[in-house]
Amino acid sequence: MPTDRGSLTTVTRAFEILDLLWELDGAGPSELAARMDLPDSTVYDYLRSLSETQYVTRSDGEYRLSSYFLTIGGKMKYRNRLFQVAKPEMKRVVSETDELVGLTIENDGRAVVYHQEEGQQALSLGTYTGAATPMHTVATGKAILAYLPEERVDEIIEMRGLEERTEHSITDPDVLRAELEQIREDGYAVDWNEQVIGMGMAAVPILVEDGVLGSFGIVVPTGRLQDEAYQADLLQKLQEMANTVTINYQYGN
Repeated sequence: MPTDRGSLTTVTRAFEILDLLWELDGAGPSELAARMDLPDSTVYDYLRSLSETQYVTRSDGEYRLSSYFLTIGGKMKYRNRLFQVAKPEMKRVVSETDELVGLTIENDGRAVVYHQEEGQQALSLGTYTGAATPMHTVATGKAILAYLPEERVDEIIEMRGLEERTEHSITDPDVLRAELEQIREDGYAVDWNEQVIGMGMAAVPILVEDGVLGSFGIVVPTGRLQDEAYQADLLQKLQEMANTVTINYQYGN
């Protein structure tokens, strides 16, 4: 019988193979074995076992992730109460702004897009549900960071670092902490050109008694966001949306 340590190693290695299949968009045993520095036979055994599940498929000698991951992700999303109460409000704000409106959560120290709605003049950024970015480079991430416990913020900085996505990204922990304090005072976050040159974002946290659930953000071209009147209008719509969703989340049926 394998030891607990051996069992954990097996599970970890299986997920490493899944990650590589995603990264490579499909591969054969030899290619994976070379990347993992393992014998071909070992990797083949893993692939054969994984292909017996719904998560991996085999075609023309290559193994790929199956669409079952999409099924699981969709079920997780639609079971989430925050998504259920947020979606109609996000659609309403899109109808009023024609911009890209997103719901973001924190997962493993990164800002993850949980849902988004696109208007006719929305920026085309190639983002999608599940897309993850460094929290310090987007307003939605910083709006969440500002309301996390200080020790969690320190942990995220230590774990993830402060990656420089553009020349405007914050890379100094002290500068980031000062901005988070300002966000708490203002109740919102704004950034431009920190994640992508030409992209700006306004965001507000979604707060409940237990803490921060996530954040809402509106993505626009930098020039539009730098228009103070337009920025103020977006922030008002974001705050109204967050207030409605918070009440419905806590007290709705």
